[in-house]
Amino acid sequence: MNPSLRRAPCLVALAALAALGAAVPAQAAVVDVTVTVSNLVPANGIAFAPLHLGFHGGGFDAFDLGGVATAPIISVAEGGAGGAWQAAFAAADPTATRGTVGGLLLPGASSSLTLRVDTALNPLFTFAGMVVPSNDFFIGNDNPAEYRVFDATGALTIPSITVRAGEIWDAGSEVFDPAAAAFVGDNDLRTPQGSVVAFNFAELAAFNGLTTGAGYTFSSGLGAASEVYRISFEVTPVPEPASLAMLTAGLLGIGALARRRRAAAGDTALTAA
Repeated sequence: MNPSLRRAPCLVALAALAALGAAVPAQAAVVDVTVTVSNLVPANGIAFAPLHLGFHGGGFDAFDLGGVATAPIISVAEGGAGGAWQAAFAAADPTATRGTVGGLLLPGASSSLTLRVDTALNPLFTFAGMVVPSNDFFIGNDNPAEYRVFDATGALTIPSITVRAGEIWDAGSEVFDPAAAAFVGDNDLRTPQGSVVAFNFAELAAFNGLTTGAGYTFSSGLGAASEVYRISFEVTPVPEPASLAMLTAGLLGIGALARRRRAAAGDTALTAA
């Protein structure tokens, strides 16, 4: 038999398998999301504690403009650790996907984290991170539904979020005191303030000239429109498990077919001899 004819069934099978592979659909609801955070301020400006974040269904609201700050947002705004924020998030929305990205993010620095997200359950995005130097300043969203980053099909709708200086929050939970401020003083020396959450970036200029924990002399240099922080999203589809199983089975089947044909060809050669 013509060798090309003997190979034809295998070639047809390979072509069919290739078509199957090309047609493997991305599971609409589940994606891998790489979250990249970037400090956009000039040298010697503000830095940021690790960003606490979560993809969720809308059940978690950490704070409100004009409201008294509670333990979850205070745990972020005063020291940046965010343990109470994470715990409250988990309790309010058990199916949310949460994480923390970055260490101390100095001016010009970036950091990334990849999470697997079920976009059908968790289309919304929430974040919070301390701004330093400060006693109780932070960035975050007070409306849990503000950032719907995935639509009903799982497609990314918001590629990035940019925070401006005018959007920096003051938790109103600790009295302003450079000696007790994180990054330039002793953050354990706090005096409760008992005020409410409000926008406030202008007070950062009061730290100008102080030496930071990173060794540089602080200079705020911010206006309300200054871009200070960016959160970017990059999405990678996750193949459906059923399609991957079909693809694997197809590969195994072709391998078995090839082995049988080689064995049959060997038997034919021995018979002819």
